[in-house]
Amino acid sequence: MSGPVLLNNVDHADLKVVLDRGARYGDAVNQAPVFATEFEALQREYAIVFRRDPAGVFRATVLLGFESGENLYLDGDRWDARTIPAVMSRGPFSIGTPAPGEAGEPMIHIDPDHPRVSREHGAEIFKPHGGNSAYLDSVAEVLQRIYIGSQAEGAMFAAFATHGLIEPVTLEVEIGDGRRYTVPDCHTISLERLAALDGAALADLNARDMLRLAIWVRSSLGNVPALAERKLRRDVGTP
Repeated sequence: MSGPVLLNNVDHADLKVVLDRGARYGDAVNQAPVFATEFEALQREYAIVFRRDPAGVFRATVLLGFESGENLYLDGDRWDARTIPAVMSRGPFSIGTPAPGEAGEPMIHIDPDHPRVSREHGAEIFKPHGGNSAYLDSVAEVLQRIYIGSQAEGAMFAAFATHGLIEPVTLEVEIGDGRRYTVPDCHTISLERLAALDGAALADLNARDMLRLAIWVRSSLGNVPALAERKLRRDVGTP
């Protein structure tokens, strides 16, 4: 296992990337990390919540299922949604950054051992004469959303905390056949505290472009019932 290496059109000229979805490619997960740079699109289809990582730091996450390894948006070899979280659509690519104190810019890396990497079939990474393919250009946009979002998430959570907007929430979900699921250890934006903000606080959040993020996160919880409907349809085998 070599791990990610700097992408280039000499060593990786003949590599392709399989675009099918499936458990073999790491899609069978019940949650995925997301970033503020994609909240606007994601909040139309997914429930966005905040969860603490092992170090106790808040991270934004979308819910994909209620059980371990359950992705209710995964339908055979396709992802049944108009938008796929950036982390789940980047494939074998990642952003590599210089070590602290070293000069340089973030660059695209590829993991040659990733299950999506193939020499036989899939989307071409480079054109026959070495230029970037349209697919690689789209990957670069995805990686940019991840990179910019990861750089900004600390400031976002600090702004929310400053104004007391983050509150714990336990999602109690009832499936149509009577089953109940509990999604613990989640946090969201408090509607009560958001509504009580004075003009100065609202102006501060808006100036930092954080106000709309807070609204999108809270409104996204309206997608939980639709996720429950997906669960019921999947379990009873109806389209």
